[in-house]
Amino acid sequence: MPAKRILKIIFIIVGAVIGYEAYNVFYFIPDLYIYYDILFKILAIAGGGTIGFLFSFLFNTKIQCLFSEIICHLQKIPTQNFAAATIGLIIGLVIANLLAYSLSFIPIIGSYLPIILSIILGALGINIGINKKDEIYNFFGYFRNINKGRRKENSKHFVHPKILDTSVIIDGRILDICQTEFLEGELIIPRFVLSELQHIADSSDSLKRNRGRRGLDILNKITKIRKNKIKIVGKDYNEPKEVDAKIIRLAKEIKAKVITNDYNLNKVAQLEGIPVLNINDLSNALKAVILPGEEMNTQIIKEGKEPEQGIAYLEDGTMIVVEDGHKYIGKKVNILVTSILQTPAGRMIFGRVKSVMHRKSNEFKNVVRLSARK
Repeated sequence: MPAKRILKIIFIIVGAVIGYEAYNVFYFIPDLYIYYDILFKILAIAGGGTIGFLFSFLFNTKIQCLFSEIICHLQKIPTQNFAAATIGLIIGLVIANLLAYSLSFIPIIGSYLPIILSIILGALGINIGINKKDEIYNFFGYFRNINKGRRKENSKHFVHPKILDTSVIIDGRILDICQTEFLEGELIIPRFVLSELQHIADSSDSLKRNRGRRGLDILNKITKIRKNKIKIVGKDYNEPKEVDAKIIRLAKEIKAKVITNDYNLNKVAQLEGIPVLNINDLSNALKAVILPGEEMNTQIIKEGKEPEQGIAYLEDGTMIVVEDGHKYIGKKVNILVTSILQTPAGRMIFGRVKSVMHRKSNEFKNVVRLSARK
């Protein structure tokens, strides 16, 4: 509401109150019939409000200028001086009220003493507060340093909240992690992430629609796990528009970590100095350690990219590239690990079918024996 309109309303209200009080004080018709009395009161209120409305046109601009000058003057005052003056004024008014009660019983002047004391001691408190601003600042600074020390001690036990992004919710592995109770602190689900999930779930593309619905189902299951502290944050931003940028901004404001498996969000968050918990990194860290020369039994699923290669998978999803494994597609075989390749996307294992290894070894031995006989 504009300032002019507020001042007009104040003038009308003040005028109406003055009109009502003036009628009660100065009316001179004794034993006035009650209906006429009510009518005259209404007229007095309406007349006072009208006069107040007319006065608002005369003084509105002047009052606004006065307020603007006062605000301008207050803005020029240093914050330290303003705070010290406010503290001095409060102390002065408290002392004035304590003294005024005991002095109010003095005849004649007793009723005026509270006002006089409030003005004198209030002004005195402001003056003393400004003159003693350094001592006041040091006094409160002492307690601030104590609180800082306590906060440092408590910060050792502070658990950062974790923000879930859209990709990690759709991925679904966060549900299994929540069930194990490895995550401490609150799990933050921003409202704009929920909106993005709903938008994906309403997509015309069947693949996207299924992914969005899966994400909503995962969230529903997470909220039913009583061990987790789930908090939906309704805060949103007009700028930036991208959900990843909003997540980073929210994480900065609430000092939270981000749980994601999105490569781009991971890198941007690290550049912004935000701690990231990457589900893929956790998955890779928990995979069983396999060394070259070890033997494993697995089923070859399909052909590889290169000729005569076969592809198998471990239970955790790790891909095994089997040399000469195309002959054994659909069969379970013993594989001897020859090498391991670690990539940003995960780990790949290379190996040979053990029977093939033994056959080649035997062929080599036979060649050696024949050459020795010759």
